Amino acid sequence: MAEAAGGNKLIRVKREALGVPDRIKHQQRVAVPMQRRAPGADTRQRVYRYRCYPTPAQAEQLIKTFGACRWTYNEGLALRDKAWREHRVALGFAESCRALTGWRNAEGTRWLQEVSSTVLQQALRHLDSAFGRFFQGTTKHPKRKKKSRNRDSATYVRTGFRWVEDPERPGTGLIALAKQSGPLRIRWSRPLPAGVRPVKLTVTRDRAGRFFLSVLVEERIEPLPPVFLRDGGAPKAVGLDLGLAALVTLNDGEKVDHPQLLKKYGAKLADLQRSLHRKKRGSRNRDKARQEIARLYALISDVRRDALDQLTTRLVRENQVLVVEDLSIASLVRSPKGKGRRRKAGLNRAILDASWGELFRQLQYKCAWYGRTMVVVDRFFPSTRQCSACGVIGPKLDLAVRGWSCGGCGAEHDRDVNAARNLRDEGMRLYELVASALPPGRTMPSMIRASEMPDVVLTA
Repeated sequence: MAEAAGGNKLIRVKREALGVPDRIKHQQRVAVPMQRRAPGADTRQRVYRYRCYPTPAQAEQLIKTFGACRWTYNEGLALRDKAWREHRVALGFAESCRALTGWRNAEGTRWLQEVSSTVLQQALRHLDSAFGRFFQGTTKHPKRKKKSRNRDSATYVRTGFRWVEDPERPGTGLIALAKQSGPLRIRWSRPLPAGVRPVKLTVTRDRAGRFFLSVLVEERIEPLPPVFLRDGGAPKAVGLDLGLAALVTLNDGEKVDHPQLLKKYGAKLADLQRSLHRKKRGSRNRDKARQEIARLYALISDVRRDALDQLTTRLVRENQVLVVEDLSIASLVRSPKGKGRRRKAGLNRAILDASWGELFRQLQYKCAWYGRTMVVVDRFFPSTRQCSACGVIGPKLDLAVRGWSCGGCGAEHDRDVNAARNLRDEGMRLYELVASALPPGRTMPSMIRASEMPDVVLTA
């Protein structure tokens, strides 16, 4: 006990040397376990994103808040790194918050008092979450935030904003942020769930200077009715083959065109980039040219996101089972080296323009919301080389080969349609294996990954 007391005293001295005060005001209180807010039954967290138009005074205060959040995040990161590097003391969120109190009262950083303390605490909480992912081995060590690299954002919890719902238009109302006198002017493109109070708000500003408000709510999302085939009780399934000639090819032969937005606006982007480099650094004309490039990129991202959202919503509504191939996008877009690097760079640009990762993400959460099942087939499954008519596996095909004939049965195949049909058949095989192994009364999971299933089940 004496050794433990001595160790705690040593840690306390080291923390004081780092500028982390002790919890003096809490020492006389009785310890009460923290009660976490539990979400309601059968509810899901959902984010609604709106465009907002702050007044010049509100915009100035928000820009100051963005800078304070970025400064607090970087200072908390430096404090935790220094504590471990020099004193071998691990600081957490509580110690960082006590250090934040000292920063707000210090002579040189008293400007932090112009920003809500809850917003700065959320920046430290984001830093703590980043360290948690780092310790779990899922991400790298957190990096410092830069104004030129990271997006401007500030998160407000329930004590940092005021919400008043409009009784005449349920789901809309007035939102006033901390340290601001009046409410924000919001374009309510769609209403929030009536009678539901927002849990958290996040205000962001993109490179084009537009302000957005993301509202996190907890609501109950009703699943869609099941979709079955007309000739039997089997669920309706669709195989999705992702590509570049066509963004998505369905097993019935339908092809969704690749918008190729970067190629469409490539000439205009090149002209704007050349104009930017001709401007003098630090001049107003250079800032105007940069804003024009940012607006064009914002247009590209908005069009791409809207197209993917409409496509994924239609696929989820029309089908009960959606089968895709497990693609390693990070490996596909590796930096080109050696001979043919210019061609590989163009291929990487086309893959990134297709935004396959965003397509996967939207399919995954929409299947979980609406009672659908997404089956992810193993990436080594020969969907392209296998004949969907007789099952014979042919030789490897070059990307330039868009059609081929089977050497076993002589069937003529379109490369993408054949792959989509094979994916649908393999996905339904995995689906039926999981369905037969489920106990009575259990519903099908929203995600089935072939890579996570035992080999005994896969070969059954």
